[in-house]
Amino acid sequence: MGRSFAALLVLVTVGGCTVQAADGEGKQSSPVRIELPSSEPPATADDNKDNDKDKDKGKGKDNKPSTAPKAPPPTVLWSPGDSGRDVRELQARLRQVAWLFDGPTGTYDDLTERAVRGFQGKRGLPRTGETDTVTWQRLLRMTHEPGKWDLYLMGGQPAAAPDPRCLTGRVLCIDKTSRTLRWMVDGRTVSTMEVRFGSQYTPTREGVFSVYWKSRHHVSTLYDSPMPYAMFFSGGQAVHYSTDFAARGYAGASHGCVNVRDERAIAELYAQVRDGDKVVVYW
Repeated sequence: MGRSFAALLVLVTVGGCTVQAADGEGKQSSPVRIELPSSEPPATADDNKDNDKDKDKGKGKDNKPSTAPKAPPPTVLWSPGDSGRDVRELQARLRQVAWLFDGPTGTYDDLTERAVRGFQGKRGLPRTGETDTVTWQRLLRMTHEPGKWDLYLMGGQPAAAPDPRCLTGRVLCIDKTSRTLRWMVDGRTVSTMEVRFGSQYTPTREGVFSVYWKSRHHVSTLYDSPMPYAMFFSGGQAVHYSTDFAARGYAGASHGCVNVRDERAIAELYAQVRDGDKVVVYW
């Protein structure tokens, strides 16, 4: 053929085709296979051991898949039956996102549990009805810090120390700061109740007064509204029971009177107070 076997081999290597060259006896030889060097080193015995280890990863001593340790459940902060200032804040914040409409009462009742469960379900959290750290942090991010009277929207606030003017005689001691009325006799507190005052445009007057008229079934001639157990102390302003206060709490206001929301408490107070008893209204 005029070409040497070596020249033919060079041609095959350059062309990359599967040309078959004749051997010395004139027979066709098998196609030439050119193997390029591998970029990976040949496997060693240690590599095989490592592969075996990889296969056994995640298995225990009995070659069974092992389960990774689960993260501990979030800590429960408050649950049904709890009470206190923190529960008030929880309820006030739930009111902000419209999951609770009553209260705050300071007691983790069934309404609070239902509200928490609804809040959790809406956000893909376990619906436990208990307030855990995850639920609380989510609620914090969605709400603002409630003010003092947000916490006591429906009452329950503690009474402050009485004004010195209340420490002698028979006195209706009315504190606008703590929104409470103390019925005091000779410096001793007989009863305490929550009260509501007039609005910015119809404020309750401050000062020292006296009860000048009592009217058990009074109806306002100015506003045509009932004023049961009315004890008048300054013009048309009186201490009396208010159904609106009982229903809406501090979401509303009076026309200047001192509203009481506890009908039983004011009924007892009305029976004890006499005309001429002192009334002290102060901040």
